Amino acid sequence: MSERNRPVPRVGMVGGGQLARMTHQAAIALDADFRVLTGSTSDSAALVCADVQLGDDRGLADLLAFAKSCDVVTFDHEHVPDPVLREVEHTGAAVRPSREALRYAQDKLRMRTRAAELGAPCPHWRAVTTVAHVEAFAAETGWPLVLKAARGGYDGKGVWVVGSAAEARTVLERAAEAEVPLLVEEKVAFRRELAVQVARSPYGQVAAYSVVETVQRDGICHEVIAPAPGLDEEKATRAQELAIELAHALGVTGMLAVELFETGDGVVINELAMRPHNSGHWTIEGARTSQFEQHLRAVLDLPLGSPRTTAPYSVMANVLGGEDPDIFSRYIHVMAKDPELKMHFYGKDVRPGRKIGHVTVQGADHRELLGRARAAAAYLKGDAN
Repeated sequence: MSERNRPVPRVGMVGGGQLARMTHQAAIALDADFRVLTGSTSDSAALVCADVQLGDDRGLADLLAFAKSCDVVTFDHEHVPDPVLREVEHTGAAVRPSREALRYAQDKLRMRTRAAELGAPCPHWRAVTTVAHVEAFAAETGWPLVLKAARGGYDGKGVWVVGSAAEARTVLERAAEAEVPLLVEEKVAFRRELAVQVARSPYGQVAAYSVVETVQRDGICHEVIAPAPGLDEEKATRAQELAIELAHALGVTGMLAVELFETGDGVVINELAMRPHNSGHWTIEGARTSQFEQHLRAVLDLPLGSPRTTAPYSVMANVLGGEDPDIFSRYIHVMAKDPELKMHFYGKDVRPGRKIGHVTVQGADHRELLGRARAAAAYLKGDAN
């Protein structure tokens, strides 16, 4: 790669998935020097980014070498081990979010403990290691319960709904074999799932996006409606305030996504992510500043952009892989039927059930938009005529 003839910030993203790919697109307009550490030339970001370092994006040696070439290090995922992050911070590069902040996204036990200290609304929960622990918890809350891996879970992985001590025993035994700590939570009786994203800069500036409704099936986000239809202003404001409070209290730099349950009493925290997030893909078309540009602005300590929406509603639908890998041949029909629809694909090999892209539509009627987005996603997968 040729050297630039003028100083520009060097931003390195650890991990080469679709989040890095879309962050790279935002970096082009900002003229930031964007580089990626990833394991394969076939990874999503490696297919489009000019500056790719191949290596172990969780390994100490490769991360140290990568960090030394960057002014700012940020993340496509939260899976870099804590001891590795400690050493990376010693290189002199700005690590954003910091190791201290990332620990709350990496470890659900730590996150739940800190949220409780802050008085943030969470499900009733407890760390568990035995069936007796689970049974004692069930005596207080009733069955079914939710067992969660404290570390490493995503897209429904590491989450088990159990209805009996026998089912809990199976999960506990497997977790013990894998040396994965568990926590148990009450199964929240929620109306729907929501998410809210905020950005925070080192300067302390924050920007909050509209609260969105997420539609989950089999632990995977299928659709996002922005803003969440019918959400009363008080709940929406409280959700945004909660995310801002968490961003400040946890020392987040960059994007923070807070996944929520809406209940009759308000909102309850489900999960946190300190990076761009699937619930914010709609912002590429649907907000004045996309989550990817906003993340870069935040980690570079630039003034944050406006999170205002560009239409009454934006609906995003994930495209999952089907049996037929020839997605491109179906473009013509989707584009011809719905010229206003926007498609984004991640350069991934197609496998059944794998997230390979998303579509977004905008307008005034969220129900009509949802139908259009679902139809396009299904056709691109190969499920519909």
